[in-house]
Amino acid sequence: MALASTGAAALVTPLARAAVTGGVDPLGMLLARLGIAVLLMTATLGLTRPELLRIDRELAGRVALVGGIAGVEICCFFLSLAWIDSSVSAMLKSVQPLVVLLLLALGGERLTRRHLLRLAFAVAGIYLLVGPSGQVSSVGLALTGLSILLYAVQLVLLQWRLLGYDPRTVTYYLLLMMTLVVALFWAMQGAQWSNPGVAGWSAILVMAVVSTYFARVAQFVAMRHIGGGQVALLWPLQTLLIILLSVLFLHERLTLFQWGGGLLVLVSAGLAVNRSREKAEHR
Repeated sequence: MALASTGAAALVTPLARAAVTGGVDPLGMLLARLGIAVLLMTATLGLTRPELLRIDRELAGRVALVGGIAGVEICCFFLSLAWIDSSVSAMLKSVQPLVVLLLLALGGERLTRRHLLRLAFAVAGIYLLVGPSGQVSSVGLALTGLSILLYAVQLVLLQWRLLGYDPRTVTYYLLLMMTLVVALFWAMQGAQWSNPGVAGWSAILVMAVVSTYFARVAQFVAMRHIGGGQVALLWPLQTLLIILLSVLFLHERLTLFQWGGGLLVLVSAGLAVNRSREKAEHR
C-alpha cells in the first residue's frame, strides 16, 4: 500500500507543473482536485458504509488540527510550482524523510543506523539525480520549505493522534478540511475561475482520483502497519518517479550521473521495503 500510494502521489508534481506553466491557476486547480476527491469519498462511503461518516467531538478536533495544517501545506506546495520547476521541487522535497524522522525522534522514536544509511543513500542519489539547477526563486524556496515542514508535522500528527481511527473516516474528513482551507485561500485571492481546458481537466481528474482519492487511503493504511518513518523513507522512490515522469511530460533529459543517482534512490527505497518485510516476518 505504501508503494502504491508513492506511485500515485508521484503523478502530482509533473502534472501540476505542466498545468501551471500552461496557464492554469494553481489554487483553482487544487480546489477542483480536492472537491472532486471529496465528492468521490462522500459517494463511496454513503453508498457502502454510511456509518463511517459519523464523527465524534474528539475526532473532529483532531481532524480539524491535522487537516488545517495539511490544507496550508498543499496550498504552499501548489503555489511553489509557479516559481520553481518540478526537478528543483523534487530535490528540495527529498529532505522530508529527514524532517519526519527528526520529529519522530523528538517524540521518542529511535533513529537507527539503518535509518541513517537509507537517508545517506537517498541524499547522495537525489543530488546526483537532480543536481544544482541554477537560480532558485526565493519565493519558491520559501513556499517549498514551509511545505516540507508542514507535511512532516502532518505525517507525525497522523501517526501520533489518528491511527486508532478508521482510515476511511479520517481520510474523508481530512480531505474535507483541506478543501475548506484551500477554498479560503482561493477566496482571499479573489475567487477567480477560468476554464482549464481539456488538458487541465485531464490533469485535475488524474490528481483527484488517483493521487488524492486512492493515494490518501493507501498511505494511511500503510502507516497503520509500518509507521510514518517507514512511509517517509519511501519518498526517495517517489522523487525518482517524479523525475521519470518529468521526462515524459516536461521533456527533460537525464544524464549518466542522474541515472546513477536514480539507482541510489532505488537502493534506499529497497532497504526500506526489506526492513518492512523483516518486521512483518518477526510478528
